[in-house]
Amino acid sequence: MTERGDQDNGTRPAVEIIGRVAAVRPTGEIDIATAPSLRRALAEALSLVRASRADRIVTDFSAITFCDSSGLNALLAARQEAAKANVEIHLANPAPQFQRLLQISGADSLFPKEDDPPGNLSARS
Repeated sequence: MTERGDQDNGTRPAVEIIGRVAAVRPTGEIDIATAPSLRRALAEALSLVRASRADRIVTDFSAITFCDSSGLNALLAARQEAAKANVEIHLANPAPQFQRLLQISGADSLFPKEDDPPGNLSARS
């Protein structure tokens, strides 16, 4: 098996501050090749929270078509780092496939859910 490494391919998740929230918007598939981009975006969001005194990170999953255990591991690692700083990572619009992965892994209770991401990110182009 050949290791593909981190492939950004223009799919690096957008990170921005909206009000008191650091919003992360990944797109496409999150797998072994793209999970490092998500991990970096979540680390950037945590840095923004610390710098701006935002109160949480919200990851908008509305544009995700697939997420495997690599993506889940990126989220879990980010959650662990965020917890050290007393910051929560919330999930907005998780697709049924990702919700199922959260349930199967037992991680569903670790991430508060939000029905509508801050600034209605999913409506932006």
